Amino acid sequence: GLSRLLDACCALGLLRRDGLLYSNAPAAARYLARQSPDSLAGYVLYSNEALWQLWARLEDSLREGSPRWRQAFGIEGPIFSGFFRTPEARRAFIQGMHGFGRLSSPAVVRAFNLSRFNQIADLGGTTGHLAIAACERYGAMRGIVFDLPEVVAFAQPCLAASRAADRLAAVAGDFFIDPLPPADLYALGRILHDWPDEKIFMLLRRIHAALPPGGGLLIAETLLDDDGLGPIPALMQSLNMLVCTEGRERTAGGYADLLEECGFHKVEARRTGAPLDAVLAIRKE
Repeated sequence: GLSRLLDACCALGLLRRDGLLYSNAPAAARYLARQSPDSLAGYVLYSNEALWQLWARLEDSLREGSPRWRQAFGIEGPIFSGFFRTPEARRAFIQGMHGFGRLSSPAVVRAFNLSRFNQIADLGGTTGHLAIAACERYGAMRGIVFDLPEVVAFAQPCLAASRAADRLAAVAGDFFIDPLPPADLYALGRILHDWPDEKIFMLLRRIHAALPPGGGLLIAETLLDDDGLGPIPALMQSLNMLVCTEGRERTAGGYADLLEECGFHKVEARRTGAPLDAVLAIRKE
């Protein structure tokens, strides 16, 4: 039975076979081996243990227009409490977000010229992959990763391993409640798609109030096409948000509407060629 599984993995491009010996194909070695810095193993585990159960209730989610955490796991309260039910679940989720973030963060910080900004605060930044990418690209920039206390502990070793480690720090806090760390560039990577509009407006207004005139907000999300009919990964991710959260994916124009409502202007959106695209907005001077 095992040989059937291994041969199927060879056909999928995950393994290579040489006689009776099987070994990882390059893609598996990079993205599935736990020791790889680009590993997505945590995201695969999270998908298997959580997303599978939620997607199994897609029909109910479509009928009721709400996520399935209570139905699948009996979880009450904030949706994201489900990600931290156990230390193992917390670790798998955060490692998954780190691996997924590393696929896109370098492309996101290249999408715009951010050299005029001095300090980036990555709100809800988990392991700091976005702040790390920004500080490694822009040698004068300093970075702060701002996330919940149970998350920032995972950021510390990632920041320490960066070649910009002396310009990076982690701070614990809740971006809906606590004072935001000072910065002239805030970043939200895969944050806004998690929340309903009222929470988004609350967060954007907090960021706008904390920014100096001319300061910026960098958003990393999967953008829908203007007609809302593609690309396929963005549409599937929007369905994923339906079963998982109270949010959704948006078009570039949809983000511009949110940002302008909260006092931002000069909103630009760029496709990056990576899983996440980039939006930059500026506080009026």
